[in-house]
Amino acid sequence: MNLLRVFGLIGLFFISLVQADNEFPGRATYPKVQVMDTEQLNSQFDEVIIVDVRSAFEFDTLHINKALNIPLNSKKFVSDMEPLLGENKPIVFYCNGHSCYKSYKAANKIRKANSSNVYAYDAGIFDWAKAHPEKATLVGKTPVDRKRLISKEDFQKRLLSPANFTAKIEDKTLILDIREPAQRGLFELFPYRQENIHMDEKTKLNQFLSTVKKQDKALLVYDEAGKQVTWLQYYLEDKEISNYYFMDGGAKGFFKVLQK
Repeated sequence: MNLLRVFGLIGLFFISLVQADNEFPGRATYPKVQVMDTEQLNSQFDEVIIVDVRSAFEFDTLHINKALNIPLNSKKFVSDMEPLLGENKPIVFYCNGHSCYKSYKAANKIRKANSSNVYAYDAGIFDWAKAHPEKATLVGKTPVDRKRLISKEDFQKRLLSPANFTAKIEDKTLILDIREPAQRGLFELFPYRQENIHMDEKTKLNQFLSTVKKQDKALLVYDEAGKQVTWLQYYLEDKEISNYYFMDGGAKGFFKVLQK
């Protein structure tokens, strides 16, 4: 092998490392966390414990089959993990995708609790559902129909700027605030007009959406930062509600506009 070829291979190696860091930015932030890719997880599917560290609503919407839901933001996260650590199996954490850091944070937290046999599946739930729909569940149905996975373009079609969102409000419009109570505090963007229902309040949410469908009114929804509405969209589509829009950037986006 000549020197030019050696240097070429070395160059390709470093380029691949840079590309991996760009595609999975969390790897540089958590270099001590072991990662597992999609095909590794699939080949070891029956030998590992899979833990979904997202919210219960996200889990109920779309998850890897056989995964356990232990939200990272739970105060009991470490104690809930203790029985799994005793099984002496590799534990794989996952969250939403390449730029989601929850899987790294969970693996790092358990690693520090004296367990080295932990991994982050940092490709996330969407890559998994596309690659192995037979091992994923979408709104209670498995295998996943890839056509029902909402594209970025389909989501963006439902986004309205804070100004356009506000302008769309009229007598027949229903407004839904899905922020958590702690995020909402005592401040509502549209007092006396909006319903306050967090997504984990399933019974209340179902009743409200039934009303929306019966009355055939436009539904305007906002959250804290424009991220949770992506999961609510699956729920709305499953309920066959078609006339709905989201506020781009959520409540934070609304306040940014006010500051300007």
